[in-house]
Amino acid sequence: MRHTLLQRGLLGMVLGGLLASTAYARTLDTAYGDVEVGDSPERVVTLYEGALDAALAAGIHPVGAVTTRGGDNVAAYVSDYMEAHGSARPEIVGVVREINIEAVLAQQPDLILAAPQLPDAQYQLLSQIAPTVVPHTQPLAADNWEAEARLFGQALNREEAIEEAISDVDQRVDAMADAVAEAQVGDNAYLVRWMPGGPMVMSENLIATGLLERVGLDVQGGELIGERGVHSDVLSLENLSQVDGDWLFLATLNDDGQAALDSAKHSAAFNRLNVVQSERVVPVNGQLWSSANGPLAAQAILDDIEKALLP
Repeated sequence: MRHTLLQRGLLGMVLGGLLASTAYARTLDTAYGDVEVGDSPERVVTLYEGALDAALAAGIHPVGAVTTRGGDNVAAYVSDYMEAHGSARPEIVGVVREINIEAVLAQQPDLILAAPQLPDAQYQLLSQIAPTVVPHTQPLAADNWEAEARLFGQALNREEAIEEAISDVDQRVDAMADAVAEAQVGDNAYLVRWMPGGPMVMSENLIATGLLERVGLDVQGGELIGERGVHSDVLSLENLSQVDGDWLFLATLNDDGQAALDSAKHSAAFNRLNVVQSERVVPVNGQLWSSANGPLAAQAILDDIEKALLP
């Protein structure tokens, strides 16, 4: 409690005058109601991977960000993009569920982009530092990233750049769908995330599985997920035949998951799968394929799909 009160007092004293003098130009509809944002934010902190992705796609280089899930820095695909475009890495200000308020304050942001379902207590502190934009929570769907990217684009006053980034994804998907149909590479696919405890089938409503669907593969496994939402229960090795389709995309999140998968590859149950014998098992980055979000993530996932289906 003492720490929280100290934070509130510090924010009020340091930033009260600054916030009072900021000229706001636009009003956005967010999960916490209408939020006024300035025309040209220069110091942006992103507290959500989808926000960091959208900001970079819009040509903004945030000064602060949170780590990727299970990692100690931003996602590998984000690092690759920033390196290719010569942009400095943002300061790490926490993880999604443990934001360091003092670290955010130290960046002196004029705009904060946060995740859906940001807790109210964190929002109340963050919104004292700078206008904080939180997307509305939506039912799980493969195209949720587009609505979120558009909101972040509005907050950054870069709507045209975001629309162009989304259009680039659409055009690439259309071209790949034609090529996949012509190549006749198969009809269906599973996306499985391999955890230390075993494999879980991922929902067809993720950005990755949505892109697989859009390029022409029928993503299977919905009956195994049921009402659980994002993924199934862990499958035993004896039940791996339930994910034996034309393609199997295998995602691991960390070294422990990779070690478990490496061990499974030595099992008879794994090697009996038709998809294994036909050499259509595709290892992918679990952080990208099951946790990332945004137009840059979509392009990175399409890179993997294209490499697998259209070598």
